Amino acid sequence: MPGKGFVSSFRYPAMAVLCACMLAMPVAGARQAYALTDFERPGVQPSDKSSTDSKAKNPEDGGEDEDLDSGASRMPMPDSLIKKPGKDAGKSDTEDKADEPQVPVEIIRDMNKLPAPVQKLRFAIVEAAASGDIERLRPLLGTGAEATQIAVGDAPDDPIAALKSLSGDKEGREVLGILLDIISTGTALVDKGTPNETYVWPYFAEKPLNSLTPPEIVELYRIVTAADVDDMKQFGSYNFYRIGISPDGKWKFFVAGD
Repeated sequence: MPGKGFVSSFRYPAMAVLCACMLAMPVAGARQAYALTDFERPGVQPSDKSSTDSKAKNPEDGGEDEDLDSGASRMPMPDSLIKKPGKDAGKSDTEDKADEPQVPVEIIRDMNKLPAPVQKLRFAIVEAAASGDIERLRPLLGTGAEATQIAVGDAPDDPIAALKSLSGDKEGREVLGILLDIISTGTALVDKGTPNETYVWPYFAEKPLNSLTPPEIVELYRIVTAADVDDMKQFGSYNFYRIGISPDGKWKFFVAGD
């Protein structure tokens, strides 16, 4: 009959209550599972939760904004590989050079204006070179700490033998000819007023080649060829032999290259 089930549930109250409890249990279980899932997220252990709670208070509340989970378990951060200059840090080499005053190179053509010790050594070199005997240069070359530099690197045991090795002939007379040609030009005074003050021959070594006047170019051609000059311009500067004499008359170097 229609409505029979509905009426029967009221005839037997105990049965109706029991059915109602059984229908309510899955819903309650679902709600409980949802609540547990929301409270304890998968993969988060109690220790993770405590570490999350260990965050500092908001700076506005008077706390620090650093992570308070420190102590023995916290690994110290490594020092930075980039050294940042402090307040007392010195300037870089480039900045120091930029701050140094640039001393202009002085070109001297009148050899009578040279210091007496420089004139004396220059005249001695001219005489020795003109003699054709390279051994006459030996007394003029420095020794020990004041040895004349004639090659890159360590000083050779025998400077005369080293000069001969640079010459196109066995006697070293080509080197003597080069010496004469170079020391017959004007000289450039470099690093004036410093411990490195030096008179350098030829003056081309201390002057931009593109700035040479026609007479100066002719003077340069007496030492090297036009093809050599073109190569030097590509190189950026004079790179043939040059001589250096200190103001006190010491022969500092006779080298080739930049």
